[in-house]
Amino acid sequence: MDYAAIQANFEKHGFTTRLFSSADEARNFFVETLDKQTIGFGGSITLKELGLFEALSERNAVVWHNRTGHAFDVRRLANCARVYITSANAVSETGEIVNIDGTGNRVAMTAFGPDTCYYVVGRNKITPDLASALDRSRNIAAPLNAKRLGAKTPCAARGDRCYNCDSPGRICRITTIIDRAPFSMKSEIVFVDAALGL
Repeated sequence: MDYAAIQANFEKHGFTTRLFSSADEARNFFVETLDKQTIGFGGSITLKELGLFEALSERNAVVWHNRTGHAFDVRRLANCARVYITSANAVSETGEIVNIDGTGNRVAMTAFGPDTCYYVVGRNKITPDLASALDRSRNIAAPLNAKRLGAKTPCAARGDRCYNCDSPGRICRITTIIDRAPFSMKSEIVFVDAALGL
């Protein structure tokens, strides 16, 4: 994978990028960089696999609805954080980020709110172009997330693709494509040369 070219495309689109060879290196970067901050987390298996909540909670106030009760209230609190960390369902080598969300808290924070938004992206999330990033988000990440969450949807039951269903339990309700870093915040892509998340 040509990370230099991928990073150059994201940087041309206004993002800051970093590349780490392992999950440990990425986690250490966050621990060394963030101190005495209020940090919000978006729903992310990637962050769970990195152990970021535990690592950052030692010296920061970390708010994550996956780790604390009253999920709706915690999501609102996380949306007031100065720093937000999440992942992506897919990113393209050409410099776009695709996320699909059910509640909207995660995608909202990647567009407006924090001073800094970090995306942690494993190599398994990188696709050649925007069309393949949308395809990965819809037909790989979303069914896996629906199954993990116990959604009553065809994709969760069959686990093979999106059925563009109208099920009440559908978790695919908001799809965002961020093709340039928003004016309102610093947006940083932290690439990790490892398979992380769904």
